[in-house]
Amino acid sequence: MRRSGLPATLAVVALLAALPARPPAAAGAESADRREAAQTYARCLALARDRPAKGLERARTWHDTGGGDPARHCAGVALMRLGRYTEAGRHLADLAKTLSADRGAGMRASALAQAGQAWVLAGKPARAEAAYSQALKLHGEDVELWIDRALARFEMADYWRAIDDLNRANELAPGRADVLVFRASAYRHVDAPTMARSDIEQALKRDPDNPEGLLEKGILRRLAGDKKGAREAWLRVIRVAPESSAAESARANLARLDMAGARPMKGAGGT
Repeated sequence: MRRSGLPATLAVVALLAALPARPPAAAGAESADRREAAQTYARCLALARDRPAKGLERARTWHDTGGGDPARHCAGVALMRLGRYTEAGRHLADLAKTLSADRGAGMRASALAQAGQAWVLAGKPARAEAAYSQALKLHGEDVELWIDRALARFEMADYWRAIDDLNRANELAPGRADVLVFRASAYRHVDAPTMARSDIEQALKRDPDNPEGLLEKGILRRLAGDKKGAREAWLRVIRVAPESSAAESARANLARLDMAGARPMKGAGGT
């Protein structure tokens, strides 16, 4: 399963509080330096997102002239936007290791989380899992980190440990529909359909039009031999979110529904 929000990580928000590259001489100078550094950082991030090749060039020039950690992070954002995910993963992991001491554990966790996202996009879930594990040691109450590590473990076919992470995410944010849908998909992969159906029922009570939840509901019904129920669920996906990836999968499943011996195609969590 790929989290529906994952591609949005390419539009990475500011990770670091922009600080002057060198200690200022006076309080007034410090305030001015901070404002100037923050503005430079914001401009670099905007360029990295919108024109990543130029953004990478700007970040490297800024780093060479004393831009420090913010310049390095800006370069990581640009690498992500350029689709250079393996390079971005290495860059952001290195950033997390060498961040200035005053950045704090939260900033290190954020850098590691972004490195994990880069590794997932690079198709290297084991490296992503390692990055998320390090981040969780620093910031264990972040529900998104537990979900992200579950994604990495899911893509490693390590479904039971993905379920463990989703259990923890559900403890931190009880009843979140996306967590329940994800866990349902994981339960399906370990041949626990009763648990999967229970999670889908709970998810759709909270969010009746959740496209991924409806898609998973259709898959579970099809696997149970309920073609009519599967069709109803997949048609509803198309009605409520016609342009979504879930709708694309629903259309493909509907096209195959009556084919003898056909299995459901990849949906919320694949087959």
